[in-house]
Amino acid sequence: MTKLDIEQVKSNFSQLLDLAIEGEEIIITQDDKPVAQISPIKRALKRGSAKGKVLMSPDFDEPLEYFQEYTE
Repeated sequence: MTKLDIEQVKSNFSQLLDLAIEGEEIIITQDDKPVAQISPIKRALKRGSAKGKVLMSPDFDEPLEYFQEYTE
């Protein structure tokens, strides 16, 4: 996390955005008190992005032995 005074932010804004894009969180201060924050946006997962990463047991759909009494 980076802390900068508001005056430093005014002169380096584009560089701070580059840092946020890379994952850095920036706290903006005024008179040594935090007043704002620049942080990266958490990107949503894309559909299918876990393909091949999740494995199911071959017997996943088989009835559970200890649950038999409830299904009769």
